[in-house]
Amino acid sequence: MFKRILTVCVGNICRSPTAEYLLRQQVAHLGIEVGSAGLAALIDRPLDETALQVMREHGVDGTGHRARQVTPALLREANLILGMEKSHLAALARLAPEASGKLFLLDKWGQAQDIPDPYRQQRPAFEHVFALIDRGVRSWLPYLQ
Repeated sequence: MFKRILTVCVGNICRSPTAEYLLRQQVAHLGIEVGSAGLAALIDRPLDETALQVMREHGVDGTGHRARQVTPALLREANLILGMEKSHLAALARLAPEASGKLFLLDKWGQAQDIPDPYRQQRPAFEHVFALIDRGVRSWLPYLQ
């Protein structure tokens, strides 16, 4: 049983917090703790405004989010670590080799594709990425029950 899930991207202001809040909404009743962090986090920054708007339109409130840097300790504490891109998983494995067995793509159960970074792009990119993240989150739910 997973007790702590960590989602990871680069800046921790778009993709990983979107995945964090969507996952949290789906697994709160199971007592699973969900967090997020970034490989090059924009520490203490809130969610990107466009990401926040798209989330709000889907009934998810991410206003409390503040970006944080991923650390070996966070990786060790998590039971499951979901990265947005294959390159993220490789970087995380270098940061904490002992966590390698817990590292998976968010889209593992889909087409195992990278989820592109919408940062500094137009709103349609954020909407597309939200849909990919939502699909990825939903694909993990049967394995978290």
